[in-house]
Amino acid sequence: MIIVIDFGSQYNQLIARRVREQNVYCQIEPPDINMDRLKSLHPEGIILSGGPASIYEENSPRTSPEIFELGVPVLGICYGMQFMIDALGGTVSRAEKREYGFARLHIQKEDALLAGIDQQTHCWMSHGDLITGLPGGFEVTAVTENTPMAAAGDPIRRFYGLQFHPEVEHTPQGKQMLKNFLFSICGCTGEWTMKAFAEDAVEEIRKAVGDKQVILGLSGGVDSSVTAMLIHQAIGEQLTCIFVDNGLLRQNEGSRLKQLFTQHLKMNIDYVDASGQFITALHGVTDPEEKRKIIGKIFMDVFEAEAQEIENAEFLAQGTLYPDIIESRSAFGGPTSIIKSHHNVGGLPEKMKLKLIEPLKYLFKDEVRKLGETLGLPGELVWRQPFPGPGLAIRVIGEITQRRLEVLRTADAILIEEIREAGYYKKLWQSFCVLLPIKSVGVMGDKRTYENILAIRAVTSVDAMTADWAKLPHELLGKISNRIINEVKGVNRVVYDISSKPPSTIEWE
Repeated sequence: MIIVIDFGSQYNQLIARRVREQNVYCQIEPPDINMDRLKSLHPEGIILSGGPASIYEENSPRTSPEIFELGVPVLGICYGMQFMIDALGGTVSRAEKREYGFARLHIQKEDALLAGIDQQTHCWMSHGDLITGLPGGFEVTAVTENTPMAAAGDPIRRFYGLQFHPEVEHTPQGKQMLKNFLFSICGCTGEWTMKAFAEDAVEEIRKAVGDKQVILGLSGGVDSSVTAMLIHQAIGEQLTCIFVDNGLLRQNEGSRLKQLFTQHLKMNIDYVDASGQFITALHGVTDPEEKRKIIGKIFMDVFEAEAQEIENAEFLAQGTLYPDIIESRSAFGGPTSIIKSHHNVGGLPEKMKLKLIEPLKYLFKDEVRKLGETLGLPGELVWRQPFPGPGLAIRVIGEITQRRLEVLRTADAILIEEIREAGYYKKLWQSFCVLLPIKSVGVMGDKRTYENILAIRAVTSVDAMTADWAKLPHELLGKISNRIINEVKGVNRVVYDISSKPPSTIEWE
């Protein structure tokens, strides 16, 4: 167990990922974590993340200095290093010259953290403050042109600090530094695997549930499918999955998922067609957050009605992932920025009086896929691209009508068919169509047309925290465009979205 203290860095999730890539488990916790709770987690080491604040500012985030009395190694990164130095009696000041981007790192003394690192290497800087005085026991181990204390350490107490970001790709030997911290300094063994996770999770679910019933809102996405598979493996017939067809699914999606779960996976599925309720309630609504709220409320109303029919039900299972929690609730109250609301976080009505089971809440998407494979989930589900809870409602920009939904469904089916045929489906994080609320003039069959514009969105990513637009071949994009314009009545123009996240999000709404 490694604990990452979240001081608000945009990279704190990346730190966690880098740790887990070494088969070492870690959790992200807020700076105000109770010290008794921290001790109860028995961490082998602690990483203090970076952050946008300056340590000398009045409201800068801090954690208890007791963290340095636990007897475990501590690695401070950027702001985390500045907090450590300040808390232990050193000094931090505003830099005359800020340092952002690439810098050349010069190793002055090789210690346990920098073992095996080239004497000169690149690193990624992002700070406007300097450490101007080290606490007793610390010594400088690396410098850059503008940062005279780019790395420092106290090998006796096993406290280390890096003024740069070792977790990003722009620090080419940063992974080795983190590996040194985990294994040479903290003594981790690297035995955390998805098989081990599954075994522990199954045992915990059985112990928590006992002889009671669990209900799960199944969407057919990777997250809810893996959650269902994991819980089904733990308690079998005590799990009932409720699948609510909201009328906002892709082409033939509902019937296919029902067949997969009932016939292939032998699970209890309660299939509810509530499409009429959703479409009626969304009539005339154009604001994306209002769409989400309406869909979330109706889903809960329908779900609650179905759940009440299940006797002895005491638990609700959700496929919540780490990024869901972080983007929606600022990393357990930490200083990371909220981006947008998520349908599967914080939506449980109190009157349902159900205890929540979220067995995947500390996992990233790629880890969930590995878990799905470990559990024997069909590849069709394991590698299914993410699909938003509000469905096509947030891909039909503007007003939602049956006609507009049908246009989008048909176009989206063509896109996915061609992406699969070209061998790109597994290479992409997501690929989908967006129906825009504007029309354009065209010429079809020597006649003027004034029809819909459709956007194609295809991105590559590891966990959706960041994403880049996919550089698909022009020939493939041309073929997709031609098919959509020729086969989807009501579309006369197709455009390709070449925005990355950040600054854009993956979904348009």
